[in-house]
Amino acid sequence: MAASSARRILRRLTASGLLGLALLPALANVPRKPARPAQAASAAVATSAASDLAQWCARVAPVVPGVDASACRASGLSAGSGRSVHGVPLWANDVLPAGGAPRFKVLLLGGIHGDELASVTLAFDWIARSQGVQASARPRPAKGAKPTIADVGWRFVPLLNPDGLLHSPSTRVNAHGVDLNRNFPTADWARDAKPYWVRHTRKDPRRFPGPQALSEPESRWLLQQIDQFHPDLIVSVHAPYGLLDFDGPPPAPRRLGSLQLDPVGIYPGSLGNYGGLVKNVPVMTLELKNARAVPPAELAAMWNDLQRWINEQMTNPGVQASAQHSPVPGTRVIGATRNAD
Repeated sequence: MAASSARRILRRLTASGLLGLALLPALANVPRKPARPAQAASAAVATSAASDLAQWCARVAPVVPGVDASACRASGLSAGSGRSVHGVPLWANDVLPAGGAPRFKVLLLGGIHGDELASVTLAFDWIARSQGVQASARPRPAKGAKPTIADVGWRFVPLLNPDGLLHSPSTRVNAHGVDLNRNFPTADWARDAKPYWVRHTRKDPRRFPGPQALSEPESRWLLQQIDQFHPDLIVSVHAPYGLLDFDGPPPAPRRLGSLQLDPVGIYPGSLGNYGGLVKNVPVMTLELKNARAVPPAELAAMWNDLQRWINEQMTNPGVQASAQHSPVPGTRVIGATRNAD
């Protein structure tokens, strides 16, 4: 009798939906599996990074022509430990071959001088172009196939000097008033950097090389990128002199787009001097014609010409930076009477 009564009560509780409510106190006492600390930490870091990038893009996009905040956020940039003088993250993006290790590596730098906005425009445009190359590439190239542009690995640093760009008005120098393109540890820096600044620029504050080589956090971070990434080519984008400069192991391209090869020489503390002569890595300096804007057709023409030049270097390994010795025995200060970045 008691068992039959219990069954009737159970049926009524189930039909009315009260059975689940009756079980809630018991379920509340069942221990739940805690989230894994590593997973929780990883999610928190990812959320923080996305928020930091969104904030950075919201500040940079209104200043840089041709760059909108949504495209900036979708560009794949990530921030490591690098920070500017004012603590702004130094963002970078690696676009690597889908089919394996890169056959040729390019480090592209924009915004070394904060008032050269078009250099940042170019960096974002070429990030998208390189991503397009990988999206259309074959995932597994045939064994023994000749290298193609899809085998190139890129590291993009679209804005090395955020403090200069975000200053109002934008400035060539960083927040310490140092020209980052005179702050690299070239062999002649200790002997020539300050005298060159005094004699040849008449202490132009826009070209102050700093109190010592690598005095600035941005230049120190960039050297870490060079040492970690081991590029076969460094592309440094500047403006507004409208020419193509080249330092380091040859051969140099004759032109990129409308920019004709016109070597201006090296300067104490310049990236061309450091990369081309100290590190023995070719440095291609693109001096755009306008510091504030670059036509879309010119962006495409320079990109296409660079792809052809890189393809020639990949099919002839004897001219890659990793297989060359510098033809210049030491450094010389040249270009003293010419303006260049």
